[in-house]
Amino acid sequence: MIPLFLALPVASASIVKKPFLLFLPAIAALSLTQCQTSKPVAATDTPSATTSSASQKEYKYQTVEGDPLKARIYTLDNGLTVYLSDYDDAPRIQTYMAVRAGSKNDPHNATGLAHYLEHMVFKGTSKLGTQNWAAEKVELDKIEALYEQYRAQTDVASRKKLYHQIDSVSSVAAKYAVANEYDKVMGAIGAKGSNAYTSVEQTVYQEDIPSNQIEKWAAIQSERLGEMVPRLFHTELEAVYEEKNRGLDSDFRKELEMLNRNLYQKHEYGTQTTIGTIEHLQNPSITEIKKYFGQYYVPNNVALCLSGDLDYDQTIRVINQYFGKLQSKPVPAYTPAKESPITAPIVKEVIGPDAENVMLGYRFPGVATRDALVLRMLDKILTNGQAGLIDLNLNQKQAVLSAASFTDINNDYSSHILYATPRQGQKLEQVRDLLLGQLEKVKKGDFPEWLIPAIINNEQLQRTKSYESNEARAGAFVEAFVAREDWKDYLKQFDDFATITKEEVVRVANQYYGPSYVAVYKRTGQDPNKVKVVKPAITPVPVNREVASEFYKEVTNKSTPELQPVFLDYKKDIQETKLASGVPVFYTRNAENNLFNLYYVLDMGTNNDPRLGLAADYLQYLGTGKYTAEQLQQEFYKLGCSFAVSSGQDRIFVSLSGLDSNFEPALQLFESLINAPKPDAAALQNMVAGELKSRQDAKLNKGVILNQAMLNYAKYGSKNPFTSRLSEKELKALKPEQLTTLIKQIPTYQHRVLYYGPRPATGLVTTLNTDHKTPATLKAVPAAKDFAEQPMNARKVYWVDYNMVQAEILFLTKGDIYDKNIVPTVSLYNEYFGGSMGSIVFQELRESKALAYSASSRYANADKLGRSSYNLSYIGTQSDKLPEAMAGMEALLNDMPVAEANLQIAKNAIRNSIATERITKSDVLFSYERAKRLGLDYDVRRDVYEKTQNMSFADLQKFQQAKVKGQNQTILVIGSKDRLNFKELAKYGQVQQLTLKEIFGY
Repeated sequence: MIPLFLALPVASASIVKKPFLLFLPAIAALSLTQCQTSKPVAATDTPSATTSSASQKEYKYQTVEGDPLKARIYTLDNGLTVYLSDYDDAPRIQTYMAVRAGSKNDPHNATGLAHYLEHMVFKGTSKLGTQNWAAEKVELDKIEALYEQYRAQTDVASRKKLYHQIDSVSSVAAKYAVANEYDKVMGAIGAKGSNAYTSVEQTVYQEDIPSNQIEKWAAIQSERLGEMVPRLFHTELEAVYEEKNRGLDSDFRKELEMLNRNLYQKHEYGTQTTIGTIEHLQNPSITEIKKYFGQYYVPNNVALCLSGDLDYDQTIRVINQYFGKLQSKPVPAYTPAKESPITAPIVKEVIGPDAENVMLGYRFPGVATRDALVLRMLDKILTNGQAGLIDLNLNQKQAVLSAASFTDINNDYSSHILYATPRQGQKLEQVRDLLLGQLEKVKKGDFPEWLIPAIINNEQLQRTKSYESNEARAGAFVEAFVAREDWKDYLKQFDDFATITKEEVVRVANQYYGPSYVAVYKRTGQDPNKVKVVKPAITPVPVNREVASEFYKEVTNKSTPELQPVFLDYKKDIQETKLASGVPVFYTRNAENNLFNLYYVLDMGTNNDPRLGLAADYLQYLGTGKYTAEQLQQEFYKLGCSFAVSSGQDRIFVSLSGLDSNFEPALQLFESLINAPKPDAAALQNMVAGELKSRQDAKLNKGVILNQAMLNYAKYGSKNPFTSRLSEKELKALKPEQLTTLIKQIPTYQHRVLYYGPRPATGLVTTLNTDHKTPATLKAVPAAKDFAEQPMNARKVYWVDYNMVQAEILFLTKGDIYDKNIVPTVSLYNEYFGGSMGSIVFQELRESKALAYSASSRYANADKLGRSSYNLSYIGTQSDKLPEAMAGMEALLNDMPVAEANLQIAKNAIRNSIATERITKSDVLFSYERAKRLGLDYDVRRDVYEKTQNMSFADLQKFQQAKVKGQNQTILVIGSKDRLNFKELAKYGQVQQLTLKEIFGY
């Protein structure tokens, strides 16, 4: 699996390719696999014994003794695999429908097919998504035939004529379709997180559903697994074009593709990409897509993976009722290409606007091998976020700006990837050598004996933590199924992981870490090979909001038992006590496992003193009188604990977490650091140099430019929280003692303690009274610098030049200061207008007009009393679509379409979501923190639940006309100067180019 380093700029109503990460790693580690020891035994087949009727079918299932998920694995008569795990944290169920077919199964002349098919599976069937299937099918057959002609045609004029015909017939076909009906029906039953991803091995569809909607979910999912209708094909194809363009604008994605292309010169892992080539995207075959669906989307090649508040026996009966009628078929055999050895380093370059870095890749065997298991250990020896060789020798010592490693473990081959960014003046070749140096240490066994046992213990901790998430639990089933591993063997890997020895690590390292690597240097500059997917002429298609298929009506009319919401009662759900010093303690008990989270929270931050953020960063490089910084990290890692100090604009969080059995020694270790950090002049000098390099790199990052620098400039002007930082001169003049003094002062200011863990409150207070060092009288926090929000008295367009294929646009409107009375209205407006794939914005701009891959709009309530709310709308589009995209968004903001059916779906979605949401664990404490910042002493979700149900469209319209329509806007645009249409931009207000110095302040 590959991590997504580049997040979308705003909440995106789109089908994001998001591979599931089984265990949640430390961000710095970038590793995607965690392990733990357990003691599985041979699986057993156990009959389900819940029925009193002799005619009721009995279902056999597999279990594994000692399984922490208590999973049952069923195989239906048609070969469908079903994984179930009961976890009652909330009355919801996370579901994944996993198909063992990914981009490696794409025909070589139709790359991107698996991914594009994934989009099509959201379009419905002959029952779902249509209001007249007989009439629609006639037109869809015409479109399919036209695409086959289009694909075979090379003459430009002839292709243009054929595409015009496709567009024309598509408009006719769309009259019979019900756009987004799948999203609507899932919204109607209260599903959240409707999404999917395609990877090299699999395509996975995900839904988070209320537990009382399992039958409706089964009816809908079995329907779309049984049939795929490629309706609204050419508009969705345009969305995929936009997704391709996003990839062309991502230097990291281009770098990774270059690495794989050279690491795998024969296998599909490298010879083709999941998104596909431009040529193949522009010459799609509906016939091939249908063929692929018929070959791979069969029950004996699919797994349903569910974890949540479910009844095993009832759930399997419902699943069999709906999915059992699907027919199994033979699945095409796949024979992986055998790669030739790499005998010498392969060196490649990628050029683009982002900051420079280097990426190294090594090839390993596939997931089922012992060496792939050892690879996971090797990765943790290098990077585990605290005590790995890269963590300590490169990051801790600031030998590079940042470095990490991660694994990409797949069925046929695996990759180990090392990644680093240089410091100022450092050559990429020098960075490469530093990474190679860490591998040489592993090859020589030059790492401490305690490290492997500590990794095993920490992986157990991370696994325990991950299993508090239904997403992780169901995701583990996906991993086992895709890897073709029996569940007992999947669990056994955690035992096997614990048997790995240092000698074995050294052997495997010497076998694979030779000259057989690929190095990709990412250099900053203008890509000479920059291309884009061209814009075809598309006529907007109708979305038919007010109609519904008979299937939709049948499913939504099924009665289901109603679930009642559970709102937080802060006085009951949080125990408040005090330390001897008077420091308030807010406590919530963890009755599930042996993990704790402890926080010291201060109401001060960089707005009080811009040096605080630097002091928080500095702490990671410091030791104490007893331990060096390196040794300190190692000691924490041995204890299965970790610490962090972070400073935002107006709050500092000091956190300690890990195994509660080691709470006392971890707390003592941390208190010794925060009360007596040892100044280190060299560490400060390196940190300042790194900070200056990071600032320059930030000016090359389009996400930072748009969503931080430009947005803050629009809200506050040139003097804003983002630009309020020490100058280069002030940074270089800093003394170590200045920052260590700030660190030592943190516990001396008024603060509060938050704790979630298994120990009783009295025991916690006793320990904190002993170990949490505070003065007899705590100081009041210093005054903060006030950044006044700018009035928006005129319409403005700010733009920044950036070499990219797309243009990204934010429409910003200032609202009122926080008012809890409009929270319910805002919630309904957001859900209806711009909050999901079934929303008005998504339907109009993507489904109907094919103007974007990602489009959204949200009225964001302020997060603190006295601050303003803002309406923020986003669209990312090809630069030559900018006029249509801006006009489309502006029209929706000023004239919100009326769709009663969508309004009812939005109401149901909100009601079902709140009724089945349970705020638990440490989230209870942070919910209280958020409420206090807003002047609330109760769970505001109660207002939303009680009031939205009785709202009418007139209520929404009143809000929209008062707060959104016709308001002065500041529009922010980032794009390439030679591609932007400035005449068009001038229609929306005074156009002003912003320089990077203006918006970054340096």
